[in-house]
Amino acid sequence: MLHHITQREKLIVMLAVMSGLFLVALDQTIIATALGAIVNEFDSFSSIGFIVTAYLLTSTVTVPLAGKLSDMYGRRLMLLIGVIVFTIGSLLSGLSPNVEYLIGWRALQGIGGGIIMANAFTIIGDLFPPRERGKWQGMIGAVFGMSSVIGPLLGGWLTDGHAIFGMTTDWRWTFFINVPIGIIAGFVIARYCPSIKHDSEHAPDYLGAALITIALSSLVLSVDNTEAIFKSLIESGVSLGFIKGTLTVIALGAGAAFVAAERRAKQPIIALNFFKNRTFTLMTAAMLFFGAAFLGAILYLTQFNQQVFGATASQAGLMLLPMVGGLMVASIGTGQIVARVGKYKRFILTGFAIAAIGMLSLITLDPESPYWHEAVIMAFVGLGLGMGMPIINLAVQNEFEQKDLGSATASVQLFRGLGSTVGTALMSGILTAGIISSVGTPQDIPYIQALKQSPQSAKMLDGDITADTLLQVNAQKDTIKSGAEASFAKLPSEKLQQKVRSDFVTKQNNFSDMIIDAFTKSLHNIFMVSSVLMVAAFILVSFVKEKPLRSGMSHVPSE
Repeated sequence: MLHHITQREKLIVMLAVMSGLFLVALDQTIIATALGAIVNEFDSFSSIGFIVTAYLLTSTVTVPLAGKLSDMYGRRLMLLIGVIVFTIGSLLSGLSPNVEYLIGWRALQGIGGGIIMANAFTIIGDLFPPRERGKWQGMIGAVFGMSSVIGPLLGGWLTDGHAIFGMTTDWRWTFFINVPIGIIAGFVIARYCPSIKHDSEHAPDYLGAALITIALSSLVLSVDNTEAIFKSLIESGVSLGFIKGTLTVIALGAGAAFVAAERRAKQPIIALNFFKNRTFTLMTAAMLFFGAAFLGAILYLTQFNQQVFGATASQAGLMLLPMVGGLMVASIGTGQIVARVGKYKRFILTGFAIAAIGMLSLITLDPESPYWHEAVIMAFVGLGLGMGMPIINLAVQNEFEQKDLGSATASVQLFRGLGSTVGTALMSGILTAGIISSVGTPQDIPYIQALKQSPQSAKMLDGDITADTLLQVNAQKDTIKSGAEASFAKLPSEKLQQKVRSDFVTKQNNFSDMIIDAFTKSLHNIFMVSSVLMVAAFILVSFVKEKPLRSGMSHVPSE
């Protein structure tokens, strides 16, 4: 251990690190509830994809770079930079005068978030020997679990508008809330965190940094919100398939060039000899599948609760409590047990098996299912995720010396982020294709035809009617119905009013039943894919040759 760091100081450092990590994890869920209010204020529905992708793109690109830089220049410096950049990005995002500024500041926020993500997991390896790291990996897993519930709840509460210190909150407060926490976390890190650097000679890999940035940027843009981001090109006649194909070719070319550059680099961002380590290769591949499967359980269960059960964003977050409770209990409990027994593989395998079975069980949910049915399944999924997720970093760190800890840990986080990105695109495509396949041609639906005749609703149906449009129309059925009442009142006779109203309500109810049925069937497909991905992760981990967790730390880093 670091002999000059007392146990009390280690606890303080970990609290600061976890508070910074909580900011990043919270941001990924809290923003979801504010998007509607943001695009309404700026009257820019086409920019909703940019707001999300700007953060995702820069954070994904930053992770591997920040991991290597922390090995070279120290964890404290990089963590401080990450917290400062994230806090400034949050403040500026909240002050944005238009959507263009917001997108830019979200990109800045993503840089800070990527730096924090890369170093938060690594610093555990610097402060504690492998045998003790499981406890803290479990605590970090619990932080992610809490954020998935607190995010939608807090975001919905702030966006809805409440009085704080005499001021009324709005969507901007979902960014402002990060500022005081970031300031406190930064102060504690500056005061108590040691430098923890390993490389005495610095030879930054600028070529590798440029190539991996191009490769990851192209990959993310090819799978996430491509249609919205390149809308102007598509409208000018360039096909979406051509754009995605071009970006994929660029990503593959830059990736190949990155591999070649890393072979010659003195201090590569991702050392290629890492992949000679069987555990590292298998665990990073497993993390890729896990990242995609995890979203299938969290993100789409939230949508199920909102679309099928009619829950608000805040209610949907509360409905996830059984899963989050299971995840937190399993994360903390498994970390404690692993620290005592010094073994990890059996816990990852058991967790992935439980999660895979739980995700497959989600296909039994339908609009008539009682909530307790969903709650029981979610609890098991949470237990499985909580057992497996935190320990993967521990397994990888156990394979490397302290000098490579930052780069190796960041690589695992990179693959998880890529899995989440590609998985989101994959499952979004499954959802869209399933809904359209079930409903047929959207323009021919009687309810949609009726709405097109209404001035209040016609704007919502401008352009192509996609699965997202149908879900949005269904989610706003009460608002649409209230607006239609004003039109009914203008009809010349009460009898005619009743007839038109009854016909409208019948069309609306039939539409809602059809959309919910199509949505539920599509989600079943997503849950099955998530289960298969988790099984793939299970198989990969089963081939890992486990090494006992070390009780000491070799090659102790210097101040």
